[in-house]
Amino acid sequence: LLPHHIHHNVFTGDPRKFDPTFKGPIHNRGCTDILCCILFVLALLGYFAVGILAWSHGDPRKVIYPTDSSGQFCGQVGTPLQNKTLLFYFNILKCASPLTLLEFQCPTTQICVEECPNKFLTLVNRSSVRVVPGCMGVGFQNAPTILKEGLCPAMLFPSQKFSRRCLPNLGTKPGGVIVVGENSTTFTDDSGQTRNASDLLEATKKSNIAVEARQVAMRIFEDYTQSWHWILLGLFIAMVISLIFIVLLRYLAGIMVWVMMIMVILVIGYGIFHCYMQYAHLKGTPGGNVTLRDLGLQTDFSIYLQIQQTWLAFIIILSIVEVVIIILLIFLRKRILIAIALIKEASRAIGHVMSSLFYPLLTFALLALVIAYWAVTAVFLSTSNEQIYKVFNTTQCNYSMEVCNPKTFQNSSIIEVCPDAECRFAFYGGETSYHKYLILLQFYNLFLFFWCVNFVTALGQVTLAGAFASYYWAFKKPDDIPAFPICSSLGRALRYHTGSLAFGSLILAIVQIIRVILEYLDQKLKGAQNKCARFLLSCLKCCFWCLEKCIKFINRNAYIMVAIYGKNFCTSARDAFFLLMRNILRVAVLDKVTDFLLFLGKLLIVGIVGICSFFFFSGRIQKISNDINLNYYWVPILTIVIGSYLIAHGFFSVYAMCVDTLFLCFCEDMERNDGSVERPYYMSSELHEILLKKVLDSDETDCKRSKLRRNK
Repeated sequence: LLPHHIHHNVFTGDPRKFDPTFKGPIHNRGCTDILCCILFVLALLGYFAVGILAWSHGDPRKVIYPTDSSGQFCGQVGTPLQNKTLLFYFNILKCASPLTLLEFQCPTTQICVEECPNKFLTLVNRSSVRVVPGCMGVGFQNAPTILKEGLCPAMLFPSQKFSRRCLPNLGTKPGGVIVVGENSTTFTDDSGQTRNASDLLEATKKSNIAVEARQVAMRIFEDYTQSWHWILLGLFIAMVISLIFIVLLRYLAGIMVWVMMIMVILVIGYGIFHCYMQYAHLKGTPGGNVTLRDLGLQTDFSIYLQIQQTWLAFIIILSIVEVVIIILLIFLRKRILIAIALIKEASRAIGHVMSSLFYPLLTFALLALVIAYWAVTAVFLSTSNEQIYKVFNTTQCNYSMEVCNPKTFQNSSIIEVCPDAECRFAFYGGETSYHKYLILLQFYNLFLFFWCVNFVTALGQVTLAGAFASYYWAFKKPDDIPAFPICSSLGRALRYHTGSLAFGSLILAIVQIIRVILEYLDQKLKGAQNKCARFLLSCLKCCFWCLEKCIKFINRNAYIMVAIYGKNFCTSARDAFFLLMRNILRVAVLDKVTDFLLFLGKLLIVGIVGICSFFFFSGRIQKISNDINLNYYWVPILTIVIGSYLIAHGFFSVYAMCVDTLFLCFCEDMERNDGSVERPYYMSSELHEILLKKVLDSDETDCKRSKLRRNK
């Protein structure tokens, strides 16, 4: 066994020693983690190259408008297809492939038509050749030849127009038996196999996933065009409430925190009461007792609000949240008093660094830029697949199944060698290296998205940490605080520590991309019967989730040490970890309790704005709401709620970063100094009382209680 002092050094590191030259964040510092900085710059250049490559090959119009097998858009003005606005699939069964979702195309021949078929026909009947769309000009060839050469579809189904596409409209017999035509439960596909009508229905449902998603997206877009000005007003109100809340915390922190906790309980209680009233109202209405399982997935989400189970679920969730909050407030009341005092000190720091409240706006702008670039690049990559044509022939030919160009095929040498050869559509994809590695480019796009988002977040944390550390280590406050602490801290971070920020962000991005891969594998294995593999995968998902949370905690404190001392990422992470371990009792008392109080503040702001928007958009306010016609009234409500949370999170994250920075600086101050004239504390007398006396008293009380329990 190692001696006690060796254990102390191994698990907590050596405490800081007095340094008379240390006056806060180091100004004379050098560049850190240069290799990672170079790697990040090269990765960004590659990211821009992927974007340019995707924009040159992709066509986002494929997401909105249907295209035929020649790549022409149905209904495009100024083309021969101007009046042919609908898309017809030769073999709808092939649309059940996952490629329909990944490539926005169904892997079968498609043509543009003016009208959808209205009756069931097959090519067995000679007269049907003339009425099948796209079959004009096949001459008097027999049905097997037509099917073999893929000149016509094998059958026509009564179809209905849905989102500019012709999809089968199947009938049912008594008992729920699915039929095609008048009374047939089977049909013959283009390969000569007999298929059940239920197979056709299943293929139609799967092909509808992408189409219905597009339809819902278009309705949501229409709702945004109708309500965007009201959404902006709601977000502006959320920002005003957040600012008022922050200002009141500056002067009335103790009162505001208790008022906030009481209002959160009241708001959740009102939500439970409202949900119960809706539940009771639906108790006697027809269809109100339908279960969520029977209802299934619906594109009109307002239907879910018309059944009892939905409101019962809301009641249960809100009741659990209410009980948990009340229990935490009862058992953590003493630690809440300590956290309130710490929030008061953080309010003083923010009062001297008011520009820190506006820094989240820069973070929001950078995150919006990163998200927009990722989304646009992903759409262009998804629509990069092209129509591939190959040589088809009935006799022996060396060029069979080779790629060809239909525009130049008649003048090529292939016709001379193989007179009966034809250049016909084969599939959607590509033969180039770009198309072969398209899925890897999508993963690269996602990985760089995670890396850039984490980098922007890290930049904000380092900037705020440097500004608040300048406040703490100013001996005479506010005279010794730099003139523009946010600007100077941001300049130091970008000039010296881009590599350190990229290093920490890279570690977190790797864990996040692994989690995405695990989710992808989990979706693939959902239909598998191997329970052991499913169990191991679930364990891996849980472990990597915990790992991501741990890395975020370590990174956050490491960035604070980078802002203060200017060392590389690994050294800063080690120093921060050991410093926290040497003050583990204070961390346990303050860290999560303060986060809990700040989370209640976010919850209160979101609850106030969310309830007001619900009454407005659901038609409860008659004089104004009647002028708004929406497909889904939950679209603006959900947008305002999410936006309000992000706005509140942006302002309260400043408080959270300030509390964490002041706490680490306090721990450093306690180890460097002793409060004497030669080695005075940099902390204020209020902060000294908060983090030293009250925390120790709370710990001693807990120790006495546990000792008393053991004695009993």
